[in-house]
Amino acid sequence: MTANSEAVDSPVERHKLYEDVLAILTGTLIVSLGVVIYSKAVLLTGSTAGLALLLQYATGTSFWLMFSLVNLPFYILAIRRLGWLFTLRTFFAVSLVSLFSRLTAEWVEFARLDPVYAAIVGGGLMGMGLLVLFRHRTGLGGINILAIYLQEKSGIRAGYLQLAVDLAILAAAYFVLPPANLMLSVLGATVVNMMLAINHRPGRYVGVT
Repeated sequence: MTANSEAVDSPVERHKLYEDVLAILTGTLIVSLGVVIYSKAVLLTGSTAGLALLLQYATGTSFWLMFSLVNLPFYILAIRRLGWLFTLRTFFAVSLVSLFSRLTAEWVEFARLDPVYAAIVGGGLMGMGLLVLFRHRTGLGGINILAIYLQEKSGIRAGYLQLAVDLAILAAAYFVLPPANLMLSVLGATVVNMMLAINHRPGRYVGVT
């Protein structure tokens, strides 16, 4: 029997509760640091985090509050389509990102932050944090939930909808951000998605909750 066949035949190891809790804490802390870096550099990302950042830049309202508010309507869809367990995990994760992003802004202070560095490192941190959350069956709500719901209800591909929403957010940012910041935001979004595309692949990680 080869090593590959042994891996296939062996039972899948499930995550323990404390492992899920630690992973959610770690993932949300990492995402929050990336968000604070983006906020300091006045950059944008995709999904509801990007929408919350855009509203912060446009209105002056804190990210943590906007992020909590924009996710509220999506919990109903999550309960109906993805179940209570996923919804509770998502609510917990969104609440922690809101809390940690507020606290991290007080814990960490940047005397100087190069915008190119911020785009790459901030995007990498958010990608890493999302990867930790995804591997423990947890998301950050919002557009992801809507995309899954519409795919099941009307056949619209979730990935296409996600891309369309992200492009709409970037288009709206044209009226709020300087062109250089907008281009760096596209670079950062590429870093986030490459981080997930390279590392979040079937067969590379088999732990389940």
